[in-house]
Amino acid sequence: MEGQADDITLMRRYGEGDVSAFETLYARHRGPLYRFLRHQCRPDDAAADVFQEVWSRVIAHRQRYEARASFRTWLYHIAHHCVIDHQRQRTRKRMDRMDTLDDHGATLTAASHEQPDAQAVHAQMQDSFQRALFGLPLEQRTVFVLFEESGLGLKDIAEVIGVPAETV
Repeated sequence: MEGQADDITLMRRYGEGDVSAFETLYARHRGPLYRFLRHQCRPDDAAADVFQEVWSRVIAHRQRYEARASFRTWLYHIAHHCVIDHQRQRTRKRMDRMDTLDDHGATLTAASHEQPDAQAVHAQMQDSFQRALFGLPLEQRTVFVLFEESGLGLKDIAEVIGVPAETV
């Protein structure tokens, strides 16, 4: 709980204008948050965009922050909503575009060289994991990734996604 109290104190200090408090929060939470978003967003460049949006919202809401839950829970709640927004935008864009691979078949080129076997096996395993992860419904994927990457407990995850702890 000490880390949570420190985060809450830092966020309050940041709300009062202490930029170094934000820098500490950012350094403390950027890695786990980015890993969470990488598992939620395809492709990785989308994760970077959503990551930036999350921190933009933290900055925008700094003066209205209320410590109803831990800072980490609040941060991942924001991230969860940003992911949902991203998914909605992505679905809209896909519906608008409706391009097929056949339309671009002539412009695709083969790789210029083969990768070593070890890298290929690693890439296949990573791809299999990503496919399995993205095969889960969004809610289940969110719970799994929050648990594995953020270190949040089931009660905090329930708060982040807005469901009863028993559902998580």
